[in-house]
Amino acid sequence: MIRVYVSSVIDAGADSVWARIRDFNGLPQWHPLIADSRIENQQPADRVGCVRSFHTRDGGRIREKLLALSDYDFTCTYEILESPMGVANYIATLKLVPVTDGDACFAEWSAEFDCEEGRERELSDLIGQGVFQSGFDALKRHFTRR
Repeated sequence: MIRVYVSSVIDAGADSVWARIRDFNGLPQWHPLIADSRIENQQPADRVGCVRSFHTRDGGRIREKLLALSDYDFTCTYEILESPMGVANYIATLKLVPVTDGDACFAEWSAEFDCEEGRERELSDLIGQGVFQSGFDALKRHFTRR
């Protein structure tokens, strides 16, 4: 099993950042790699078990299922159901932790998955830097402009 972990500090309170990222269907509003998204079967975007189907800007289609969502802990856990990346058993968690010394939060995004032998480094870099870090960078830009 491959493990990817990326963390960052965002100069905004956890409540503010959570308000921006909480919507399981809201990736296109904050993540630069996501073109569009929809929740299947007209379910609410905060219902555990709902499935989002989205396209990346390069045309890839991904389906993910919401496994857990906690407004109290500022966490969201999901699994990939379908993806062109070549990952299996993919489970990821996005979590915010308030920083009590100032108006900031510590953001963590982690994933565990299996993949074809020989692709571990490629997929770890793609997910860690290409997906997780680019999302954090976009959030930092958004909250810096305010």
